[in-house]
Amino acid sequence: MTLRNKIIIRYLQRRISKFNNQYSIMQLNNISSLFLTVFSLLIINAAAAQNYKESKVGNLPIPDVLTTAQNEKIKNKKQWEHQQKPEILSLFETQVYGRMPKDFDKIEFEVKNENKQAMEGKAHLKEVAVKITRNQKSVVINLVMFTPTQAAGPAPVFLLINNRPTRNTAPERDTLSGFWPAEQVIAAGYGIAAFHYSDAAPDDKTTFRNGVLDLYPEALSQPDGMKAIGSWAWAASRVLDYFEKDKQVNAQKVAIVGHSRGGKASLWAAAQDQRFAMCFSNNSGNTGAALSKRNFGETVKIINTAFPHWFSDNYKQYNDNESALPVDQHMLLALVAPRPLYVTSASEDYWADPTGTYMALKLAEPVYKLYKKTSSLPPNQPPVNTPIIQSSTGYHIREGIHNLTEYDWAQYVKFADYQWKKGKN
Repeated sequence: MTLRNKIIIRYLQRRISKFNNQYSIMQLNNISSLFLTVFSLLIINAAAAQNYKESKVGNLPIPDVLTTAQNEKIKNKKQWEHQQKPEILSLFETQVYGRMPKDFDKIEFEVKNENKQAMEGKAHLKEVAVKITRNQKSVVINLVMFTPTQAAGPAPVFLLINNRPTRNTAPERDTLSGFWPAEQVIAAGYGIAAFHYSDAAPDDKTTFRNGVLDLYPEALSQPDGMKAIGSWAWAASRVLDYFEKDKQVNAQKVAIVGHSRGGKASLWAAAQDQRFAMCFSNNSGNTGAALSKRNFGETVKIINTAFPHWFSDNYKQYNDNESALPVDQHMLLALVAPRPLYVTSASEDYWADPTGTYMALKLAEPVYKLYKKTSSLPPNQPPVNTPIIQSSTGYHIREGIHNLTEYDWAQYVKFADYQWKKGKN
């Protein structure tokens, strides 16, 4: 099997996962076979034209994160915060992810279920309904959260935007998964929480509006209105609103986590909401952590064609036109500064461009330096399974395919230990 065909199969397998929570395993196997056959016919031509060789990478200029549109050099954090950062954020809002609305009439929190002796007494479980109302319409984000019972005080929490089956984050813990290894995180002394992205916006080009966007229907008709990715990030902020009310949670130490499309949303949530103290973006690829202006893997056109409901309508004008895009993803990563940021890749996840991901992280370093935040990232991408932990911007490329695994989470915990506990050691 050629490298291109392997990549196509992996890509298709990734996209099937959104159906997992709707069907049994047997049904899913039948659907998967049909889906692979039909969907491959739809994308094979586009994928065949893609490049997976560094020797054929394009040479589009990457914008300097510290040079303004007026060609002025940014020299300190005051200039960055008051001049360049708002400009970059506005460009991502209007040209890529869409503007995120801030207003709503009411937010309510209801603990639907609680178990103070979960995980054989090691964790306190809460299932919380976060209900947001605007113009007499409501949406409910269902949160599952475990906090360690042995915590000395309010616990730091990892919040996952779950884009896999809900059984991965089931409160009963009857299905254990490396995608959300709650027991592993609890044992490390951290809380762990998750909500399913379909509560905010189903991952479907027709039904994505049945959720958060039902509260903001005006966004659907605006070229810079947010779509699904923005809705998932918006929902993460509403969960953070709840964390600020829960005495078991240290709301000053909440890390947002996302994988694949969830990794795109976690970055956008952290860029939009400064309350997130740390960000983890796993295998997020194009319009996530990987540079868009490289001729490698998934492109702006392919992602906008396959998933027209993810980004703003304005973003479609950059299909096959990345040279006109006024920003690139290193600038999004820079918006997280000075907060700790950890980005990951997988060695066989060519579609998500591991090299372009690492390049973007390196290109964001100058902004961290403005805050005197040191980076230990080497000039070139580190070897497989060699995580960079003791750094303001962390990274690893894991052996294997597109997934979120226990190995990834183990590095997240180490990174959080370094950032949040290093002063106590």
